[in-house]
Amino acid sequence: MPAKKPLVIVTRKLPEAVETRMRELFDARLNLDDAPMTAAALAEAVAKADVLVPTVTDRIDAKLIAKAGPNLKLIANFGTGVDNIDVKAAAARGITVTNTPGVLTEDTADMTMALILAVPRRLVEGAKALEEEKFTGWSPTWMLGNRLQGKRLGIVGMGRIGQAVARRARAFGLGIHYHNRKPVHADIEQALEATYWDSLDQMLARMDIVSVNCPHTPATYHLLSARRLKLMKPSAYIVNTARGEVIDETCLAQMLDKGQLSGAGLDVFENEPAVNPKLLKAPNVVLLPHMGSATLEGRTDMGEKVIVNIRSFVDGHAPPDRVIPAML
Repeated sequence: MPAKKPLVIVTRKLPEAVETRMRELFDARLNLDDAPMTAAALAEAVAKADVLVPTVTDRIDAKLIAKAGPNLKLIANFGTGVDNIDVKAAAARGITVTNTPGVLTEDTADMTMALILAVPRRLVEGAKALEEEKFTGWSPTWMLGNRLQGKRLGIVGMGRIGQAVARRARAFGLGIHYHNRKPVHADIEQALEATYWDSLDQMLARMDIVSVNCPHTPATYHLLSARRLKLMKPSAYIVNTARGEVIDETCLAQMLDKGQLSGAGLDVFENEPAVNPKLLKAPNVVLLPHMGSATLEGRTDMGEKVIVNIRSFVDGHAPPDRVIPAML
């Protein structure tokens, strides 16, 4: 007689191929409406599931984990970041947490580079001018942006995505600088011709463009604080495809409004899905609805990682993408 399939509750709608495979392998309960689960629905899910598959829109905090039933032994996050999960509280309850690292690197780096291009060259402003019928013909002084070649790019967080951004940026003639908890391997630094700054303050004050590519953790909350943002040159641009909480969004909006920064490209926001009204009105800001990793290939790869983690765990093996609390 075949072993009983584990009850896997998925909190959001996933790509069809992923959901089909989950139904084949597990007793999978899917979210057909693709609306975030309510707090009550999440509490019901953790009370009866063997495995929970949440996403970034689900807050799996200590209060919710305390309601977990005896069968919940794995939280297989559909996402790279785990700032939506209290990993320490889960570990204390004997619940393993996994994530999906690596598969979104190239997609997110592509979007970061798109914003690095779009903001200094005023691509969205130009598109809006056409839509609003403000284009009356070519002019030698209209819609002037800034050249990328020869500018300095400061990358905050030189992990997989930061390095992928650096590779793309070098092809556009940008000088690569970075701040990280520690320098990357000398071979990587040499290949990228990258300059390491142990002082984030000193780097920010000298960069033409700053790209935020670090995860959101308690240590990186408002890493780019009001004080640090004010270190940046008024001619500088900032791009964020990581997490909105890394930047003091209120201060950023005020500085952009006052002309204390030249522009920003933001794919993430501090209070998603809410966006600061000043950012929505700013002409020198490119705003995207958290779509940096939104490719069919990337989402499918994420789902496959989730499935591998669940199968490994159910088979009694250590899942390949286990998140250890000490890692955070």
